[in-house]
Amino acid sequence: MTDRALVRLLGRPRARLLSLLAEPASTTELAHRLEVTPGAVSQHLAVLYDAGLLSRARSGRTVRYRRTPLGDALCR
Repeated sequence: MTDRALVRLLGRPRARLLSLLAEPASTTELAHRLEVTPGAVSQHLAVLYDAGLLSRARSGRTVRYRRTPLGDALCR
């Protein structure tokens, strides 16, 4: 899927998040990279997680997100 098609499918914010999550990252890290609020990132992450495109793992007090194989396939 091309970047343009991914944006059309998911919308620009979610497509950007999915692209960034080739490597695990926390909500705060993603918000900083995208220059948006953690709340905005959290809402998009919840949708991507519910769709099976992300997994999450707790590391101490931090939750880190990363793409699932399905999310990887969409980003190719």
